Amino acid sequence: MSKAAAIQKLESRQLKKDIPDFRVGDTVRVHLRIIEGNKERTQIFLGTVIARTGSGLSETFSVHRVAYGEGMERVFPLHSPRIGKIEVVKEGKVRRAKLYYLRGTSGKAAKVKGRLGARRKAVVEAVVEEEQPKEEEKLTQEQPQEEIKEEAVETEPQKEEQAEKQEPITTTDEVAGEKEPETTTT
Repeated sequence: MSKAAAIQKLESRQLKKDIPDFRVGDTVRVHLRIIEGNKERTQIFLGTVIARTGSGLSETFSVHRVAYGEGMERVFPLHSPRIGKIEVVKEGKVRRAKLYYLRGTSGKAAKVKGRLGARRKAVVEAVVEEEQPKEEEKLTQEQPQEEIKEEAVETEPQKEEQAEKQEPITTTDEVAGEKEPETTTT
C-alpha cells in the first residue's frame, strides 16, 4: 500500500456521514460544541455560507453574519468533531462560487435571494413519503381493524341485552290503525 493510499484510508474513517447538502449562498445554523473547563455547551452560529474550499478531511466552509451592526466571519472545518450538526435554514440563489462581496455590506445589500425550487422539492419528497407507508405503518394499520372486529363480536350480545330491556317500538303503521297492537287486559 502506498503512502497516499494509507493516508486516504485513515482520513476516510474520520469523515462525517451526516453532513447535509448545502451550497454557497445558503443560510446555515452551525451547532458548535464548546468546552469551558469541565463543562460542555452548544453554541449556535447562524449565517450565510460565503465560501466552501478543499476536499476530503480538510474541507472547510466560511460563514458570514452581521450581528450588532458588525460583520463577522468564521471558518469551520466541515468534518470537525467540534461541530454537533449543521442545519440548512434557507437555500440561497447565487451565481458565484465565493461571496466575498458580502463582507462590506449591510442591510438589504447583504441579503441573498432565496431558491424557490428548493421548497418545492422538499414538499414533493414529503408527499411521496406520505403516499408510500412503511411496512411498520402497514402492520399498525392492520392491527386496529382486527381489534374492531373483535369489539364488534363482543358488542352483539350487549345489543341483544339492551333490546330486551327496551319497550317495544310501535311503528307509524300501527299507530295509523292498519295493524292493531295487541293489548291484554287483566
